[in-house]
Amino acid sequence: MVDLLSATTPRLLLEAELRPVQGDRFQPTGFPDLGAATYTLPNGTEKLLVESTQSMANRLEQVCWDPARDDVVPPLDGLPYVKIDLGPYGTTSTILEFHRLNSPYLWELDGDAALHEWREDVYRELGVAGRRARRGERAEGGGPEVPGVVDSRRLARLALKYDPNSIVHGVFLEKIAGRYRLPRVLSAFIEATDARPAESGGVKFDRVFPEADRERGIRADDGFTNVPFPRTEFVAQSVTAFFNIDRALLRSYGLSPEAERLIVTLALWKIRRFLDTGLRLRTACDLECIDVRVTRPADGMLPGSDELDDLVAQAISDARADFASPPVTTVRVTVPDRPARQAATAASADQDQGSS
Repeated sequence: MVDLLSATTPRLLLEAELRPVQGDRFQPTGFPDLGAATYTLPNGTEKLLVESTQSMANRLEQVCWDPARDDVVPPLDGLPYVKIDLGPYGTTSTILEFHRLNSPYLWELDGDAALHEWREDVYRELGVAGRRARRGERAEGGGPEVPGVVDSRRLARLALKYDPNSIVHGVFLEKIAGRYRLPRVLSAFIEATDARPAESGGVKFDRVFPEADRERGIRADDGFTNVPFPRTEFVAQSVTAFFNIDRALLRSYGLSPEAERLIVTLALWKIRRFLDTGLRLRTACDLECIDVRVTRPADGMLPGSDELDDLVAQAISDARADFASPPVTTVRVTVPDRPARQAATAASADQDQGSS
């Protein structure tokens, strides 16, 4: 049996067989103006995208967070991330933010000294003078883009220092320059094979006004009246989750052996945690894992949850020399009140018109 942490294959590939916890129907992800993503293979097999790559990245990040602690789950204690204090609006973090280190809360709002110090350290780590210019503004350190060859290794070291999840799931620091990008080391998606729609429907009942009453202003558009609706779920011969850990990409970043082992261990931990605890994708899409297998290398095996808890905790400890100190960087930002935002928008519009 091959140890996945020491495997030399360019990619680690895993597949997990899933099924609905109850019954046969499940609801896939939907897309605006498209609905469910169905497609047909050349041999006529009907396929269905149950969960997209971008959605899976979000779900694999969610398994890291404990809302009750407002912090990472205990096995990940010591893992770096940036915590963003929004004052009366609460807190968020680069683990919860879909754009991770490129969160607009870090780059588009003013904040305390810690925020400005953090931004300056980002510039130093990347070797740039400042961020790209916003529209209608002059750049902090030069033109709209950074000239020269972009060194992805510097960006990877920066992500490792402040948020290793930005290596696992990728990051695009377009707030600094449009070329600062790390592709995903871990990508995943869920597909269903031989999928068929299961049509049903329902009615939203109004016990008081089942029909519209124009004289009283009772309208369905306002939430009144009985409203029938259609519902499309699916059944399938099989549902499979696919996971791809790109070790060749990770090696190209030139990180320390301890850091590289951390990223692979963290990716494996996320997969196991998701399969064990994160498969309730929607109210009508509650799945469970029947079997998980490693397809590359063919004789590999995904460790169990307890073993991976220990492995990821040890990997975090071994890589701490590459982390920020303390590992959780806390910054406070100022969310402008509504009149200030409206005035800023109006001023920007006036400026754009004056320059056209």
